[in-house]
Amino acid sequence: MLHRIIPISDMRLLRPVIAGAPHLAGLATDQLRRPLRDLRISLTDRCNFRCSYCMPSDVFGKEYEYLPRDRILSFEEIETVATAAIAAGVEKLRLTGGEPLLRKDIELLVARLSTLRTPLGRPVEVTLTTNGSLLRRKARSLRDAGMKRLTVSLDALDAQVFTAMSGSTVDIDVVLDGIDAAIEAGMENIKINTVIQRGVNEDQIIPIVRRFRGTGVTPRFIEYMDVGATNRWNMREVVPSAELVERIDRVFPLASDGVRSDRATSRTFQFADGMGSVGFISSVTEPFCADCTRLRLTADGRLFTCLFGAEGFDLRPTLRRCAGPEEIQQEIRNLWRARSDRYSEERGKETGKSEQRHAEMSLLGG
Repeated sequence: MLHRIIPISDMRLLRPVIAGAPHLAGLATDQLRRPLRDLRISLTDRCNFRCSYCMPSDVFGKEYEYLPRDRILSFEEIETVATAAIAAGVEKLRLTGGEPLLRKDIELLVARLSTLRTPLGRPVEVTLTTNGSLLRRKARSLRDAGMKRLTVSLDALDAQVFTAMSGSTVDIDVVLDGIDAAIEAGMENIKINTVIQRGVNEDQIIPIVRRFRGTGVTPRFIEYMDVGATNRWNMREVVPSAELVERIDRVFPLASDGVRSDRATSRTFQFADGMGSVGFISSVTEPFCADCTRLRLTADGRLFTCLFGAEGFDLRPTLRRCAGPEEIQQEIRNLWRARSDRYSEERGKETGKSEQRHAEMSLLGG
């Protein structure tokens, strides 16, 4: 039997994340010595799904007002922010939404971002999180534009459960076909993100593992999180990752205790028979704030230093008065250096959900 996932102690907040990495010495670090390494870029607040934990249909209905087009950042503005963030230490760009594949000509943006380099000359990693509904038509052009990795959100294989959780008319086979298209296009690293809610889709855990074992695709199970103010989050609906590990291990033996590499959100276990791996994102029961290196850019140009933030820093006025790259880079550095967010760890010391209001998941892109 596997051991329980080991908690991350608060003492890790005292550990210098940049120790032993001299090339990071001149880059931005926050109040807890966490470097800025990842920028998540929301391309749109629109989505064709209505997942209950993200954009519930009773809130995001037909009358819901999305951001007007003139408030959405252009590809040129996104590239400007990405370039400035890379100069401050970012090495990975993740395109999100809403549903990012709804953004017209997204492959043109991917091609532009894929040419960017870190100060040391290394290519910047460009990846994407999508619901997969448009992936069949976009996979090849994304790969040709330079994207090698992507993540598909998939909460169930059962058609009825999938429909209920996604709140869409898209057939599950369309999403699975999109994943196949990404494999065919030569994507080298594909992950499946599954949010597990107790009493809702627990019975989908083993089918999802079975479906992707041996395919090179890695399923990852995410604890149901209290992001936003509309998903009616309740701690009783959280299934701890440690419980999921034990369930999977009973059917498909796992080789050892999971490993969470530096700055990764997921703890990964290998299957004992060598048929791939499975990951667990445990931000509720095993928070990893001490290693969080992620900055988020909303579709309308606000920067958030935490997934559970309420107010962002509006960068759009600076962008639209054609400020130079040095000024934008300095604003990013200043914002990051003032950061002390550790919401998940602080929530873990409380009972139930914090009263703090959060920005919606559809705005921040996860």
